[in-house]
Amino acid sequence: MEFDASVLMHRTDDIKLAMEAERRSLMTLHCEQCNTVLGDSLGVCGELKSLDSILCLKVTHDVIISQDMESVLKGEMAHCICSSLKCSGCRRVLGTVIHSAPQHLAMLRSIFLLHKANISCYILNSSTMVKASTLSFDMKPIGESINEVRRQFQAQFNQMSRIKKRLAERSAASEMH
Repeated sequence: MEFDASVLMHRTDDIKLAMEAERRSLMTLHCEQCNTVLGDSLGVCGELKSLDSILCLKVTHDVIISQDMESVLKGEMAHCICSSLKCSGCRRVLGTVIHSAPQHLAMLRSIFLLHKANISCYILNSSTMVKASTLSFDMKPIGESINEVRRQFQAQFNQMSRIKKRLAERSAASEMH
């Protein structure tokens, strides 16, 4: 896939814009070097700050999984067996995928870990490219999201109940006159 520069309005590292993007805007993930599309925000399932990586459930076919597996002996991913992820456009290493891991990293098996330093994000609603390192990809726990929707629903229900009560009072008053 070739990148069409006419689509991109401008590139910025503006923190204000980055904060706006965090509000769960739709975006596409690109190779920092050649702008090949690697995935989108719908495939993002979080962030692993200790490895400065975006966690993705899905990536495009332009992300190549290396056939070579390596055993990591040191660091955060010690005792993991993983493969590197490369860009099909420029062959840059983008991150890793873990095939086997100790218990504390078990939830990361088969998840694509894209290193934020190698990724740019095209924010669809503002037509702007920002560095992934300026964004946070933390996800709210599902319980928080459900509670937020529940509160909004309750507020709407209460407002509708008040309106219904006022209409009933007005209807009763108009029948008496």
